[in-house]
Amino acid sequence: MASSQQFCTFFLNGHFFGTPVPQVQEVIQYQVMTRVPLAPSVVSGMINLRGQIVSAIDLRRRLGFPDRPADQLPMNVVVRTNEGAVSLLVDEIGDVIEVEEEALESPPETLQGFAREVVRGVYKLSGRLLLVLDTERAVDGGDASAAMASRRA
Repeated sequence: MASSQQFCTFFLNGHFFGTPVPQVQEVIQYQVMTRVPLAPSVVSGMINLRGQIVSAIDLRRRLGFPDRPADQLPMNVVVRTNEGAVSLLVDEIGDVIEVEEEALESPPETLQGFAREVVRGVYKLSGRLLLVLDTERAVDGGDASAAMASRRA
């Protein structure tokens, strides 16, 4: 029997990404952020999520994409990680889709740099590719982890 998996999808610099639904805490519109002095450029700031302070990581910067246009506000995909909740700033929210697990393929050779390290694989959908984001790896790393640690201190 074929097993399937659900993904919360979002768009980033024209690419279609997904993260497993069980890792997603919630999806929310743009939230005002508090800048963090001396934080790495991937950390856009902190948001207050009903009393919980959450780091907001700009996935465009994290993956080496150009900055979002100034007139475009990001959306928040709040994910659960080993370090706690983290908001991933994305361009646009998609839908929840279900795909067959065995259809997962290796990341394409055209992915370069850090993006190649955080894309677990791809699903070929009609007309586009779904890039499966490894959320732990996307938020893990010296720069993002340091900001998350500082909020706990």
